[in-house]
Amino acid sequence: MALGQRLSVFFGWIQAELFPFLGEALGAMTPCHERLARVIQVVNIPEFLPYFRGRVGRPEHARVALAHAFLARVVLQIGTVRGLIERLQADPILRRLCGFASAEDIPSESTFSRAFAEFSRSRLPERLHAALIQETYKETLVGHVSRDSTAIEAREKPDRSARYEDSEGQEPSPKRSRGRPPKGTISPPKPERRLEKQGRQSLKEMLADLPIVCNHGRKKNAKGHVTHWIGYKLHVDTIDNDIPVSCLLTSASLHDSQAALPLATITAARITSCYDLMDSAYDCPEIQAHSRSLGHVPIIDENPRADKARQQALKNEAKALKTLGFSYPEDQRYHQRSSAERLNSALKDSCGARLIYVKGHAKVFCHLMFGVLVHTVEQLHRIAT
Repeated sequence: MALGQRLSVFFGWIQAELFPFLGEALGAMTPCHERLARVIQVVNIPEFLPYFRGRVGRPEHARVALAHAFLARVVLQIGTVRGLIERLQADPILRRLCGFASAEDIPSESTFSRAFAEFSRSRLPERLHAALIQETYKETLVGHVSRDSTAIEAREKPDRSARYEDSEGQEPSPKRSRGRPPKGTISPPKPERRLEKQGRQSLKEMLADLPIVCNHGRKKNAKGHVTHWIGYKLHVDTIDNDIPVSCLLTSASLHDSQAALPLATITAARITSCYDLMDSAYDCPEIQAHSRSLGHVPIIDENPRADKARQQALKNEAKALKTLGFSYPEDQRYHQRSSAERLNSALKDSCGARLIYVKGHAKVFCHLMFGVLVHTVEQLHRIAT
């Protein structure tokens, strides 16, 4: 059965049977309640968070209900845990959807914080998202994978010891003194580039080598202006229909190209795809070779860098193609990369990527992945309908 048919049958069952049942049991639900119920039904958190009884000591609150509450925070665009608790106390339908029988069962703010720390350490939303993607696309061939990154602003003090890295994964070299070096001076060897090391590293080693501290970042936006922020950078692989497949969170100062190889390796383990679409920040031989080694066709916007002649040649070629009304097939496929831009906007506008009140790489990534999980379910529902 094709992907669209399978999704249509599943979401049709939710619409025809689950929602009427919940409406009779809980009362009239709003679109936000239906949206949350759909996400809870699809992700199946109890399978990843079993509740163990019979432990010594005071029984802890059911982590499944707390995880559902964090999904509700993304759906309802609630920034703080305190605001989430107030909404749960005032909304009986939301409270029952999450799994709390009454207002007295809602735990304190500190309990929510401890549970969120547990979810961060166990990488719960990331595991839920990976399982959902693998189960949905296990028998589907994906056309395009669009790779891009977006700025994530955090409310924490930046690590000033980390410096900007260039496209080769190296910090800027210190300035040398003017003039010819003294006779007999031996220049130190140039350090190995990160992309060269990643070519022979395992996925675990590549991820361990990426910086993850909060620091300053700068990035040129779609209009050509350089923007600055304090926080992190979210690297995402997005397939057709604006569905995120894999995500990495690194320091804001990391160049986009340095996360391309580990991100592509994670994506290749989850889905089978044909084309890798990337902008000019990823234009380097190592990334192209790695894409081909995975059986993909890399389509990367050329980066002429400091070659003025090549820059002018590309401008002349683009002008000639526009005059003739002709475009290459690779250019037509490259237009599919706009799905990455739409995903970045959706995460920030509708899935809480601008409402980050936690600190630390693990917690920030956990918060973002809850939003990625909600967006994935909504896009799958859109395909089905």
